[in-house]
Amino acid sequence: MTINDLIKIYEAKKQKYGLQAYRHISNVLREAKEQHKKDFTGDDHEQSWKGFKGNALESLILYIVKDGVELLGLKIVKGRTFEKTKPENLSTELKHVKRNLSIDFGEYGFHTPDVDLVIYHPKTYKVIAVLSSKVTLRERIAQTAYWNLKIKSYELTKHIKVYFVTPDEDGTLTIKTPAKKGRAIVELDTDGSYVLSETDIEESDKVKMFDKFIDDLKKLLK
Repeated sequence: MTINDLIKIYEAKKQKYGLQAYRHISNVLREAKEQHKKDFTGDDHEQSWKGFKGNALESLILYIVKDGVELLGLKIVKGRTFEKTKPENLSTELKHVKRNLSIDFGEYGFHTPDVDLVIYHPKTYKVIAVLSSKVTLRERIAQTAYWNLKIKSYELTKHIKVYFVTPDEDGTLTIKTPAKKGRAIVELDTDGSYVLSETDIEESDKVKMFDKFIDDLKKLLK
């Protein structure tokens, strides 16, 4: 099972569901897990799948939004690019982007936030937004809120929008009132969340279905 295999499964959903294919991401991941298990030859499939799954969701989101982002004249790159690539091996463009994304920790140096995807302007290198993604909120939402706080507290990064993208498999975001803890964190401590689920949610200014993402990104450019 590779990322290309995963994208083939998603494309099959797209043929069936069209623009609503994003709502079936959980099914895509389930089918991918079955294939991953068939291909697996080691002793601990669950551990192997866990390692693949996070990258799988991140790669699917990148695949889905990439064309829309680029049509706006922007670029999108995986956040791990800045962590795993030696500074001297980054392109000049990405060196500028990394600098514009880095946060000053005083005597402890400059560090980039732990985010999955980074959207930036290729001419000015200005970072527009960062996205974190997990299948459920409990796995990452507090970390996302922390990085939003750090980003907003630093003068050179405070304009960057911090979003959380999730299939929300545990239904944390479904109901606005009474809000579950995860939804409360999204509403108060992030710039918003976009949901890729078959279940309809009670939307707000901060919590929306994923098909609203590109339009909202477009508004940031005005």
